[in-house]
Amino acid sequence: MTQAHHPVAIVTGANRGTGLAIAAELHAAGWDVWGLNRTSADKPWLPEAPCDLESADAVTAAVETVAHRRGRIDALVVNAVARSLGRIGTLSLPDWRAAFDVNIVSVLPLLQAALPYLRSGRGSIVLMGSHAGSRYFEGGAAYCAGKAALKALAEVLLLEERPNGVRTTLINPGAIANEIGDDSPFKLSTSSVAQAVRWVVELQAV
Repeated sequence: MTQAHHPVAIVTGANRGTGLAIAAELHAAGWDVWGLNRTSADKPWLPEAPCDLESADAVTAAVETVAHRRGRIDALVVNAVARSLGRIGTLSLPDWRAAFDVNIVSVLPLLQAALPYLRSGRGSIVLMGSHAGSRYFEGGAAYCAGKAALKALAEVLLLEERPNGVRTTLINPGAIANEIGDDSPFKLSTSSVAQAVRWVVELQAV
């Protein structure tokens, strides 16, 4: 990536964990990265558009802020997630709704706001899925159902937007060592997931 060309990427949930690693990886590769976060990452290299993903108006406004200030959007990485865990018999309705509001409902206004810019630049969309979308576990009803729905959305989005030059990729990692101090050999590192995302968004459109 040459310094003369700075494509613009939006990463949701870029304030910590995998999202922050993705933002850092793209920034190091020369991308102009913007975080859409409810809580600030407070990183000098990461401009942010404050955004509560449970508000469709806030989502649209945040995307338009990036587009207005940079004039383009080349990649959208949908990473933010609400992990509402609980067994079906006791899972609260507010937790169930919160999981879907963040993990699925917010994705529609996000895509609708970004698509005109992604189409004009033949850009890329990355939806961060999970093995939980097809490998279900006890206590994971809200999380598993949300990730399964995201897979369906990705398949339809790919079909609809491919003729417009927009690429859609669903990345389904297994368990990720998101927490500080988590060095489990059975989990993916955030940096390895971030490298995969970078590889995907830097592929040339065909």
